[in-house]
Amino acid sequence: MKNLSAVVLGFTGLTGGELVKQLLDDSDFLTVIILVRKPVSFSHPKLIVLVTDFNNLVDFRKNIGKSNCLFCCIGTTQSKVKGDREAYKKVDIDIPVNAAKMAIDAGFTSYLLVSAVGANVHSTNFYLKIKGEVEKEIAALNFRAFHTFRPSFLLGERKEVRVGEIIAKGAIKIVSFLLFGSLQKYKGIDAKDVAKAMIHAAKSDNVGMTVHHYEDMMRWVNNG
Repeated sequence: MKNLSAVVLGFTGLTGGELVKQLLDDSDFLTVIILVRKPVSFSHPKLIVLVTDFNNLVDFRKNIGKSNCLFCCIGTTQSKVKGDREAYKKVDIDIPVNAAKMAIDAGFTSYLLVSAVGANVHSTNFYLKIKGEVEKEIAALNFRAFHTFRPSFLLGERKEVRVGEIIAKGAIKIVSFLLFGSLQKYKGIDAKDVAKAMIHAAKSDNVGMTVHHYEDMMRWVNNG
């Protein structure tokens, strides 16, 4: 597919930042719009930056606009919301789902979501249950193509230092070679590879809902 336009949520995150860089380098995408809470010191001829109040649905809807593909890499952490589960849901459920509803009304054809391995609406794990709920609500909107990417541990250089993640990253790299067959989906994956897989999926002919685990994303990366 050519002459595409993209809207990206979650630019300031690890995957979102990589995704925007790759979209800007991709000649098939003519326009890349990022919705952010605060101004960013980043510019490019193809880039449109829209400061957005995600709690103001009128402002949110206006900035979603009309494009082809909606990429959602947005998410928070328990530490950022200080353990407030309702605040967590406002970011991880409300923003992705509200964006999906606005996008389907505006005629977007594709929604590409960064979820998590193990996402399941019936999970007893708070985080995985939320990811499952988001997937379920978006799938019900019937985009022409809905791609959900379920990475395990994301590798890459974050702007903020997370001591726990530094330790986990080392452990993941050590044990990854033991993960094969059905366990491959638990391998750590570089955010750059997730972003690349998302872009290839956006340009694919897939219709309906497609779930991408580690092996699926790496197939896009290596063969796309």
